[in-house]
Amino acid sequence: MERWEHFAHGADIGVRGIGATKDQAFAQAAMAMTAAVTDLDLVAARDQVRLACAAPDDELLFYDWMNAIIYEMTTRSMLFARFEPRLTDGVLEASLWGEPVAIARHHPAVEVKGATFTELKVRRHDHGGWCAQCVIDI
Repeated sequence: MERWEHFAHGADIGVRGIGATKDQAFAQAAMAMTAAVTDLDLVAARDQVRLACAAPDDELLFYDWMNAIIYEMTTRSMLFARFEPRLTDGVLEASLWGEPVAIARHHPAVEVKGATFTELKVRRHDHGGWCAQCVIDI
């Protein structure tokens, strides 16, 4: 049931995560963001980074999550391939695993500038799974 996908949005790109739980949907959306930059199979999940964020609702928490990852990508010059968010009552604590960007190996296609409120949604499907999505500015 877990998967990620992209959706078209003008000059930017939409990222969507789908999972049995909200945590899985958040993780899959983060993978979609990395996949917008490079082939996920090229990124080694060897260095761990921890982060935390909090927000009053799921959509703002997802927005903050995505931007926290982008901040870590930018300031550490890293790409991440594995994500383990844990959501509890508006608080997200997570571990990310990745490696420093290697231009010759990763061939980054775009630079992610930030998550946006465009198409921002976190919702439970009728069948019980979760979806988390937004458009990222590239």
